Amino acid sequence: MTNVPAIRLSRIVKQYRMGDETIPALKGIDLDVSSRAFVAIRGPSGSGKSTLLNICGLIDHFDAGSYQLGEQEVGSLDERARTDIRRHRIGFIFQSYNLVPVMSVYDNVEYPLLLLGIGDRERRARVLEMLHHVGLDALADRLPDQLSGGQRQRVAVARALVKAPTLVVADEPTANLDTATAEQIIDLMKTLGARFGSTFLVATHDERMVVHCDRVLCMTDGVLQ
Repeated sequence: MTNVPAIRLSRIVKQYRMGDETIPALKGIDLDVSSRAFVAIRGPSGSGKSTLLNICGLIDHFDAGSYQLGEQEVGSLDERARTDIRRHRIGFIFQSYNLVPVMSVYDNVEYPLLLLGIGDRERRARVLEMLHHVGLDALADRLPDQLSGGQRQRVAVARALVKAPTLVVADEPTANLDTATAEQIIDLMKTLGARFGSTFLVATHDERMVVHCDRVLCMTDGVLQ
């Protein structure tokens, strides 16, 4: 067996244009993340954490360097191929939950499987299993605005992991939560990530998060240390 990293970034550069000025966001990032690892990236606002996560999630493009997801070089793929990889292999968890407000808990968790064309019976089984894992069996018919913040983030965790992704990128997933709820969400992410073989890359300011991570990296002014 080959020991291929889940993520390998080599000399990643990202710049933004503001009028006539070029703003460097990432300055030659090198990063290997092992399969199934739970890795945190810390740093002040504006340091480049979210930009890095968006590149790893194939949301943003970069200007120079290379990005390997598993054994596949993905940086130069066209938009259709990038979308296909996001749907199959990458899950997302956000600080603001990003649930569809007019869809029930069940429907929010089911949605990624619909995009993959998974059949009704398997889809239902996987959604119900995931709702059980996150403790929301009884709330499957609720809408997001009928839930607490912690419950919404449980839905977001379930939605991210229901397709057993290779990679989950999580941007400040515990920032809006009280300590007890944050600890529960961290435990869920780690437990379900291990169960489904997913690698986690988490941007966070939260000390409650970093103590649970396998590895903690610091980013300052677009440089990863």
